[in-house]
Amino acid sequence: MNYRITSRIVLAIALLYASASPAQGKISANAPIDETLFTTYFFNDQTTATWVTCGSTQNTSGCYASGTLGPYGKIAAMMEGFPRTNVSTNTVSREIYVVDVAGGPNQDQVTLNVYKKTDMITPDFDTVTVVLTQSVPLALTGGTSAKALMAANRGFLFVGTNRSAMVDEIDKRSLAVTPLGPYSTNLTSITADQYGYVTVAFGFEFTVFGPDGSGQLGGGGTEFMLNPIQGVPATFPPPLQAPAR
Repeated sequence: MNYRITSRIVLAIALLYASASPAQGKISANAPIDETLFTTYFFNDQTTATWVTCGSTQNTSGCYASGTLGPYGKIAAMMEGFPRTNVSTNTVSREIYVVDVAGGPNQDQVTLNVYKKTDMITPDFDTVTVVLTQSVPLALTGGTSAKALMAANRGFLFVGTNRSAMVDEIDKRSLAVTPLGPYSTNLTSITADQYGYVTVAFGFEFTVFGPDGSGQLGGGGTEFMLNPIQGVPATFPPPLQAPAR
């Protein structure tokens, strides 16, 4: 069965369901106004990504909107930013960050693409808009087989590829890029904790950056961080031997 066709059929049914189904839950007092809504994503051969917003409002439940991001050479990493709520307009906005590692004529340019997603929520519906606001070129090595790694805190994004011995630190407000490195080998992992500390590892070498983007700690080892949202498998980052002394 063709996955893309199946996804479109399921999406069409879900969008119709939103207008006919009673709500499954009520929004509690003082809760985020989008607490009962969620957005899922799926890739279309990694050149585009489809998003679908579903959940429930005060009076209805189902799926309310969908769209696509791209097309790109190869989407290698994605991340949502923290939500911002405007109670007076019943809107919630957040960024969606998309890393393309196969842009340009040689399919090796790395670009951070920044979208703004806005949910306007009423008792009966969620009207969603997603707009590309900026594309930021990164001085990293990409390619059609390159892998991208990304983590963030409230102020900064950290983006790299497994073909680069550097990582780019991007200020979320200004989108100014600060290259960090070079390190002794290519990037192997980027992880973060719930307080905004980010660890980047390059083989048997790591650096911890703080919430303000400054370096906090560095040394030898394959350190990584954990958070209460995403699990890290035992095979990540790959086990490495310490360099011979």
